[in-house]
Amino acid sequence: MALVNPRLVMLGPAAGTRGAIAGVVESYREQGLFGRWPIEFIATHDDRGGVHGAAFALDAMRRLTVLMVQERNLAVHVHAAAGPSFWREALFMSLAAAARCPFILHLHGAGFERFHEDAGAPGRYALRFFLEHAASVAVPCESMRTWVRSVARRAQVVSVPYPVAPVEAPAEARQPNVVLFLGRLDAAKGVFDLLEAVSALRPAVADLRLLCAGDGDRDAVERHAERLGIADAVKLTGWVGPSGKRALLESAAVFALPSYEEALPASLLEAMAAGVPVIASPVGGIPEVLVDGVNGFLCAPGDLATLQRLLRKLLLEPKLAARIGAAGRESVRLRYAPERALARLEELYAEIGLAGFGAPAAHRPAH
Repeated sequence: MALVNPRLVMLGPAAGTRGAIAGVVESYREQGLFGRWPIEFIATHDDRGGVHGAAFALDAMRRLTVLMVQERNLAVHVHAAAGPSFWREALFMSLAAAARCPFILHLHGAGFERFHEDAGAPGRYALRFFLEHAASVAVPCESMRTWVRSVARRAQVVSVPYPVAPVEAPAEARQPNVVLFLGRLDAAKGVFDLLEAVSALRPAVADLRLLCAGDGDRDAVERHAERLGIADAVKLTGWVGPSGKRALLESAAVFALPSYEEALPASLLEAMAAGVPVIASPVGGIPEVLVDGVNGFLCAPGDLATLQRLLRKLLLEPKLAARIGAAGRESVRLRYAPERALARLEELYAEIGLAGFGAPAAHRPAH
């Protein structure tokens, strides 16, 4: 659906909010997307919930309604994750649909299959409605694209990669015995399996340490580390912002994400972009990025023996680790560098008639 002289409203978390979506939006800002296109950003939520969260969402609804009244042609780009927060964003999509404004529904993160299964018949119908009434459904990987088409046959689904800039980490910053985990501290992310593997490796790898950065059940992770006798080797940093994450990636010898469920985790791409050799599970879109033994290693969820073996291999064979890390960085450069990753999103904007507004001609995407 092409509009005449449209503006676009992007809806998502406030700057500094925890989670991958805020990081993606910030990357859009850094790469100049907001300068090239007629975008107005409205934050629909931040890290505070309860009464504040409801007031925040209501104010965002008010702002969107005002824009719909003021602007003759408006398009909406909605960022959404699985779970209860999806229904908050559904209110904004409902408003857009009622006003006949085309909207892009941008899905982030894992859990949509389970979310769909647990939603009940009315919830599944509503989810299918939004998927099929979106002008486009943007997803981070082909595996999610396949799933969306399986539950909403009429959905217009496209893969829109995350923009990830390669990082040149100084070699002297690497700490040879540090394993890094970036993600939510829960069983689905494989963090307890990683604790088991680190415990088994301690006799073979001197001064082995595990850094875990992320929200979640910190107490459970600490208790499990204590039971294994490795509490002194495990550091939980809590959630870290972009600069803190960058520092952790520069220091890590290995990045491990032995998840049971994923879409395409931004943390994996960021680790690869930093040249950190990675170990991850072949779930979701990860096998679309990782070629086992070439630019990373794949380990089936729950396979503790293989996880332990691969960690040992990368920690004790620095030449192999350097080769794998360099190949991972090159893979990200070729597929996820911002100028490549943003091109597909900008094509979507052009398809709904946004091309040319707010950008010099040299920066306009080709039709």
